[in-house]
Amino acid sequence: MNPGASHSDDSEHELLEAEVPLELAGRRFDQALAEMFPEFSRSRLTEWIKTGQALLDGETVKPRDPVRGGEAVFLRAKTEIEVRSLPEAIDFERVYEDEDLLVINKPAGLVVHPGAGNASGTLVNALLHFDPRMAELPRAGIVHRLDKDTSGLMVVARSLRAHAALVEQLSEREVHRQYVAVVVGPMIAGGTVNAPIGRHPTDRLRQAVVKEGQGRDAVTHYRVRERFRAHTVVECRLETGRTHQIRVHMMHAKHPLIGDPLYGGSFKLPKAATPDLAEALRAFKRQALHAEKLEFEHPVDGRTVSTQAAIPPDMQALIGALRADTAAFKG
Repeated sequence: MNPGASHSDDSEHELLEAEVPLELAGRRFDQALAEMFPEFSRSRLTEWIKTGQALLDGETVKPRDPVRGGEAVFLRAKTEIEVRSLPEAIDFERVYEDEDLLVINKPAGLVVHPGAGNASGTLVNALLHFDPRMAELPRAGIVHRLDKDTSGLMVVARSLRAHAALVEQLSEREVHRQYVAVVVGPMIAGGTVNAPIGRHPTDRLRQAVVKEGQGRDAVTHYRVRERFRAHTVVECRLETGRTHQIRVHMMHAKHPLIGDPLYGGSFKLPKAATPDLAEALRAFKRQALHAEKLEFEHPVDGRTVSTQAAIPPDMQALIGALRADTAAFKG
């Protein structure tokens, strides 16, 4: 059995079945569970072991007992209702949906999860209105995020079995995520930024490239899609999913995103910019970043789910102004 297989138990519990991977042989049972079910906290899993809700080959064991690999795990997971977020009738575009998951096309400006200053009006509030069952899932089914002002595709779980499997795919870097960004400067060629990312040493709102061992590994592949005289449209593919990863890596590569309030630097117009381009650049108030492709293995039936979302109108207009400016300069 695969981690994340599940059966309904009652309205507050779900029985999850899994097999301990052989590579976890010798690990403590609580450590193995944390690897197999990352959607639950270590403390919660430990408590379930102690209360007999997590069984190893049908037996109650201690959290510190080692596993051999290959044993059957039965986890009677208690779901908790999301009490901080209330359902709100907020429309959102569904690119794909079935009983286990959604792929949505998030518009720029929509906050994903409630937080300080954003208690309502978020994607979570919209999801709870769309499907009240999602209140029973960790983070209402959210398994990865997009920044508030980044548009594009997100996959959201609608069941515990889907949540566990999607989290595992993301951690194993098996989800294909492709973005399009518009950056400052004429980029010569594509490449890869392999640089760890951690909290900025002085600005708590920002991330930064840090020394090896001081942050988490982060890898971004990018290639040139269209080059203008002073800007470039680039296609970015993520191996990892760190906070602000593309924004930080592109700044590190000396090509920050247009409109990025945190990493874009001071506003500068290219020399001899056309009036239309000057207006378009001044008016673009968000980072020019869009998650355009998302591909992954369906967590239940294993088929490939491949989705795509067109570049939104504001970025299309920006690219159009850059294209016209370059043509006018050449002419």
